Parts: sequence; C-alpha cells; structure tokens
Amino acid sequence: MNYRKLGKTGFDVSEISLGTWQVGGKWGSTFDHNLADSIIREAIDGGVNFFDTADIYSDGESEKAVGKVVRASANRIYIATKCGRKLQPHNNKGYTPAAMRGFVEESLKRIGVDCLDLIQLHCPPFEVYYRPEIFGEFEKIKQEGKILNLGVSVEKVEEAIKAIEYENVSTIQIIYNIFRQRPHERFFALAREKNVGLIIRVPLASGLLSGKFTSSTRFGPGDHRFYNRNGMFFDKGETFSGVPFETGLRAVAKLVRLFPDNTPLVHVALSWILMHDEVGCIIPGASSPDQVKTNLAAATHQRLTTEQMAAIRKIYEDDIKPLVHHLW
Repeated sequence: MNYRKLGKTGFDVSEISLGTWQVGGKWGSTFDHNLADSIIREAIDGGVNFFDTADIYSDGESEKAVGKVVRASANRIYIATKCGRKLQPHNNKGYTPAAMRGFVEESLKRIGVDCLDLIQLHCPPFEVYYRPEIFGEFEKIKQEGKILNLGVSVEKVEEAIKAIEYENVSTIQIIYNIFRQRPHERFFALAREKNVGLIIRVPLASGLLSGKFTSSTRFGPGDHRFYNRNGMFFDKGETFSGVPFETGLRAVAKLVRLFPDNTPLVHVALSWILMHDEVGCIIPGASSPDQVKTNLAAATHQRLTTEQMAAIRKIYEDDIKPLVHHLW
C-alpha cells in the first residue's frame, strides 16, 4: 500500500482506503455486523488506515462497526465520519450550532472514542456555505478536544470552492472518476494551493466502472441504483455519477477495448484517479472481503500511459461530458 499526505490534517493515509456506506452488506439489506467486521479487517490487513463513514449509514450501525474494529487494532487508523443528513427535513434551517454539536456527541458515542479524527458536513444545502457560525462552531468543538479536523463532503465543484474559503476546512470529499472529470479542471489546483486534502468518493461510478454490469443487470428495490437514478431521493450525481445507465454501459465497452484482455477495469478506474497527485485518498466501498481485495490490488497496477490517458479523455469528451460536465 502507498500512503499520501491528506492535506493540512497531516495524516499519512492509504491512497486506496474504504468507504463504508454498504459495509454491512449490499445496499438495502439488513446490516450484518459479522460481515462488516470481516470487510473492515480485510482492509486493515491490506494496509488501509483510513475509513470513511457517516451517522446516517445504516442508522449509525456503520459507525459502530468501524469503531469496534478500529479500537481493537494496534495500528494508528483514522476514522472520518459525516453529519447533517439526519436532519428531517434536510434544509438550511435545520443547520444550527446546537444541532452540529449534538451530531458530534452522538458520533463520539457510537464510534467509542473521545475525539474524532475528521468530521465532515454531509452535502449540506448551499445556503450553509454562507453561514460562518456553523463553521465557527466546529472550531469551538475542536478547541474542546472533541475533533481534530473539519471537512466537507460536497456535490458540486462550486460548493467545494466556497467551502475552502473557511480556513478550518481541512478536507473536501468529492465525486471524481472517469465519468466525472470536472473537479480536476476547476478545483484541484485551488485545493493544492490551500493544502486541502482531497477524499475521492464514488470512484467507480456506483459500480459502472467495474465493467461487470450489462443491460440485463437488475438492482434490488432498496438499492439506490434502482430507486435514485433520476434523483428522486438525493442528488442523482451520487448514482452512476449522474450518467444514464445505458450510456454508461456503452462508454464502459469502449474503455475495455483500450486495454489488454482480462485487465480489471476496476484497477484502470482507480489508477486513473491516482494519476492525479492532488488526490489524498480514494474511498471505494465494498460489500464483501473479496471486493476489498480487488480494490486494493489497484495499488500495484502499472501507471497509465499518456496514450491511454488521452484515449480515456476522448471517450469522456464524446460520450459523457455533454450529459454531466455542466451539472456538477
């Protein structure tokens, strides 16, 4: 495993880490703590030292699972969690200093620690970015020793740009992959300038870039790839990076032809992200230990050539960019 500095947090984190949205099983299934334990332990055994979770993932069960395994480990392992999405309704009015403080306290209890390595606002409404009292409250909490760092998980590049105007924002979590290339054009240089760590989520476009889906693939009713394709429940960019499923399949078929037979497209997709030095870490999810192994194997994949990078860019320009580039 290779490690990179996560901006001004100072953390040296595994460049391929683990996102734990579906760590207790497939999306929509009952949370399985034994499965979660095996997935998290597999990641640690593979050199992962950074786990991203959220208070809303499986109603807090993800936080509990990560905390249990990490507390038992002899290694220094970093836990990043997120807060805000539990607000009902999830709107600007619900974001108050008291509510944010309450979320921190609840996450501390579920994870079982005295201090959070990183707490992130979880895709807040755009109005929140113009409320310094919210960001200021986290600075007070930091001074109390309950958090080490504040970050923001964003949907749009413009939100990321606004968020890092606050000096106490140490990290930005953003969707970035072969099908979502705008961040490196508009934001990465700014993040480097301000020494803000970049955490990359949805690196495989909800599995599209695994190369394992076909037009006959079906998803369960509890899976966001079934119920949120048009953004009915949250931003549609979280599902297949906002790319229509059939369009994505056609672009994936073109990507596969760029590489020798039997080249795992997962490795190509993750390696493509790691070609950008501004990236701190990638947080692909996993619903089994085998998926963890597949993801981590990308760390040893050879770097992509200039020709391969150009060919990938052309597929994006021709097939994907007109549909998504202006939206996020």
